[in-house]
Amino acid sequence: MLPAHSAAATSQEPEPFVSADAAARFLSITRRHLLELARRGIAGSYPIGTGNERKTWIFRLSELSTAIAGRTRP
Repeated sequence: MLPAHSAAATSQEPEPFVSADAAARFLSITRRHLLELARRGIAGSYPIGTGNERKTWIFRLSELSTAIAGRTRP
């Protein structure tokens, strides 16, 4: 049995990445709009794969939420 103060007992798993579909639902926007934001560099979006023309994107919801909340309107 591990003591309550051990590293294994207190470690947290990293936040999982989600698909563009799941991230778009979370933000209540279309997948197409989310991918446009990703191409423009919104925080929380990460391209994966080696394709030059098309990229597959994955997202961290907490980072997307922070990026959206931090934007100011003109």
